[in-house]
Amino acid sequence: MKDTQRVIKTPEQKTDGEAAQDRLLHLLYCTAAGRLGLKVLTRPWISKLGGAFMSSPFSVGMISRFIRENQIDMSQYEPVCYRSYNEFFTRRIRPGMRPLPEDPNILFSPCDCKASVYLLDKEGTFVVKDTEYTAASLLRSQKIAGHFRNGYAVVLRLTVDDYHRYCYIDDGIKSDNFFIPGIYHTVNPIANDYVKIYKENAREFTMMKTKHFGNVVQVEVGALMVGRIKNHQEAGSMKRGGEKGYFEFGGSTIVLLLQQDRVSIREDLIEETENQREIKILQGEMLGRAVLAES
Repeated sequence: MKDTQRVIKTPEQKTDGEAAQDRLLHLLYCTAAGRLGLKVLTRPWISKLGGAFMSSPFSVGMISRFIRENQIDMSQYEPVCYRSYNEFFTRRIRPGMRPLPEDPNILFSPCDCKASVYLLDKEGTFVVKDTEYTAASLLRSQKIAGHFRNGYAVVLRLTVDDYHRYCYIDDGIKSDNFFIPGIYHTVNPIANDYVKIYKENAREFTMMKTKHFGNVVQVEVGALMVGRIKNHQEAGSMKRGGEKGYFEFGGSTIVLLLQQDRVSIREDLIEETENQREIKILQGEMLGRAVLAES
């Protein structure tokens, strides 16, 4: 059953912080002057400079206003005296606030996000709004992308008000983390009309051989003003629900590539994506179910 409370807000329902961010992004991406400014703002050195400031004590004064404008419920998080904005931004959730499903055959979201899902065709192509992407361009590897033809690309978009730590979706074995350099556009849907976000942005991906969902690739995509994608470990074993990493300041995205006939995606997620809407999903909530578990 569709959870209508979780479909992404209309402009009239957004918080002051969300509305102000949308206005700024509209100015940057929808005007000639703004797009000229983006040529500077999306450079990696700008994001590194912004990240350095956000990690300094000078950024502490931004925290209380951000909490207020984005209506963040701090009772969900561990009580900490933050020494920088990035310490606040990468805050840890209290134990038990993001429970995992008991059934290991349920594919859950590794993060708090705004979720959508796209079918990969036989060429590994998927379309976000009217912009075409390929799994090969996302990974810069035709060989790896070939394993996911006719599967799914699950796009999990984190905004600045979300919990920015992410976890493993299953027990299994993982590869090293492969970093692809790039620039740093916002991952807000408004930018997708002008740039191929998931082809141009800096990103890092991990190949995972999971116990219940086959081979999965997880891609962490950096965004405007993201200081760092921080994954904790290289190749080795992974534990369901164990923390995989986190994003420092900025909106970001995780993309899961799923093989054909391995996961049945929840119907409302497919339906809302077809209507060009996202669904708000918390870490641990269901994205789909292992196909073999349904037979």
